[in-house]
Amino acid sequence: MKVLVAAKCGFCPGVRNAISMAEETLRRSGAGRSVYCLGPIIHNKDEVERLRTSGLHTVDSVDEMDSGTVLIRSHGVAPSELNRLKEQGFHIVDATCVLVKRLQQIVKQLEAEGYEVVIIGEENHPEVQGVVGCVGDVVVVAGEDDLGKLPKNGRLGIVCQTTQSPEHLGAMLDAIARRSFSELKVINTLCKEAIKRQESAIELCQQVDVMFVLGGLHSANTRRLADLCKKHNEATFHLQNWDELDKKVLFGKAVAGVTAGASTPNWVIEEFVEHLERFGEER
Repeated sequence: MKVLVAAKCGFCPGVRNAISMAEETLRRSGAGRSVYCLGPIIHNKDEVERLRTSGLHTVDSVDEMDSGTVLIRSHGVAPSELNRLKEQGFHIVDATCVLVKRLQQIVKQLEAEGYEVVIIGEENHPEVQGVVGCVGDVVVVAGEDDLGKLPKNGRLGIVCQTTQSPEHLGAMLDAIARRSFSELKVINTLCKEAIKRQESAIELCQQVDVMFVLGGLHSANTRRLADLCKKHNEATFHLQNWDELDKKVLFGKAVAGVTAGASTPNWVIEEFVEHLERFGEER
């Protein structure tokens, strides 16, 4: 089978930096010293498992840790969580993506300027939860159904979850602008790397018989890639790895396309492509 891989896919700089910091922290800590990560370092179970075997313990809350080193994942955390870790004497290694840190600073500034902060994104996503924790008065809107939560005639300071698509941001701004407000201030907080991956995926999926989007099922940016590809190629499948593939979807297909979310390691992509290329021979 012929396999085409998207020009832009896989680890983004922020994720690559977080993984590198985790590996370096584990090397320096040595045996017998606990290294924790507050939530999965990235939304990819294969990579989380690889790091677990090297000694990185993923926990859901501060209460699950005794002492040692805590890695702040790429999505960041709320300032209150960070302060709690400091007060309890943990050694902190901050692997928060620089774009997420920028977003956190922007919402603080908007609040200081008197704006009511509006975040376009997924309320339960860890990046958004961390940003929400930076300000006192904030509204999160995922889609147009949430716009009823916006204050009427307010001074709205609008930002966006970094991995949302420009199309979704544009549609939401259009919908917000048709409601009552006294002022809108919009700051573009989208990740350019995420946008490049979206554009590359859309271009590729229109050239192939079947399209595969690799990455964690809980990864927001990977789900967005899959949703975008599905609009242009109905034969699009979101999988975490080769083991999840139903080989029947390959029957009658000559050309396959592969892309991957920003939290998908290269070895997962390479393994998937190798199996795809050999599929015809194996049959």
